[in-house]
Amino acid sequence: MNKEVISGNERKAGKVSEVSNAWLNEAALTLKESSIIKYEDILKNYILPVYGEMDFSMITNMDLVNFVDELRRTGGIKKQGLSPATISEVITTMNLLRSYVQRKNLIVLFNPHCVNIKHDRHDIRVFSIYEENKLIKYLKKKDDLTSVGILICLYTGIRIGELCALKWNDVNLSERTMKIGKTMQRLRVYGKEHKTEVKILDPKSDHSVRIIPIPKVLVRILKPHFTKDAFVLTGDTEKFVEPRVMQNRFKKILQTCGIKDANFHSTRHTFATRCVELDFDIKSLSEILGHSSVTITLNRYVHPTMKLKRENMNKLKELF
Repeated sequence: MNKEVISGNERKAGKVSEVSNAWLNEAALTLKESSIIKYEDILKNYILPVYGEMDFSMITNMDLVNFVDELRRTGGIKKQGLSPATISEVITTMNLLRSYVQRKNLIVLFNPHCVNIKHDRHDIRVFSIYEENKLIKYLKKKDDLTSVGILICLYTGIRIGELCALKWNDVNLSERTMKIGKTMQRLRVYGKEHKTEVKILDPKSDHSVRIIPIPKVLVRILKPHFTKDAFVLTGDTEKFVEPRVMQNRFKKILQTCGIKDANFHSTRHTFATRCVELDFDIKSLSEILGHSSVTITLNRYVHPTMKLKRENMNKLKELF
């Protein structure tokens, strides 16, 4: 179907700016605040500058193909081109608008499947056993709340936002459990002196709300620092440490330890990898990590080594 096929009797969707505004108002009833802000940013920065005044019903597959090509080559503030991940977010938003328009029985010409976005494969940074032992030794020796926080992540795999929002009331030392039910994010806000604010929110997914068993070694580390009603990272009921500050502290500690640079999220990757190496039950590991499905855990962390592949191949000799 192309632009010429549309007759005057068919119901067009209206300007993209109008469609997106109506969709956001509807989506705000069910989506998390952080998700709405993300979609607002994508619309403002990428979609509306190109399609804002265009009728949504007039966007074709070729328009979308050219749009993605332009984003890949010159997208972004510095005109250096957007990453495949960001382009995927843009196309996902376009598809959500498309679904909204279709539910209203209005005309849609394009299908997002017309574009193929090739993702770069990035190796997951996992600390070696040597690096992890070196880091843990340093953190135990320091024994301050920042070090305690990093140890929590190394021993439980929780995310940096979950750590920053964690309070001692969420930690039950007698039952050796830790409840994860909040996350901390810095979000963009409009109409205020500051452009961003730190907020403590419910996790995006219900699967992220979970109770994690705490290993005995971690209980011994946590017990001396327990402070009722306080944030774990500060020992204060009001003051907190936001994720980007924790990220910077983590990188400085790695530098001090002489460990190759890594993002804080590497603590989560390392925890999951160690668990796989120890033959953890994958279903249990998936729930501890707060993944929505075992498939995510398997695809991300279960990668057999060459040694294991060779051992499996050698089993063939038993057949002959």
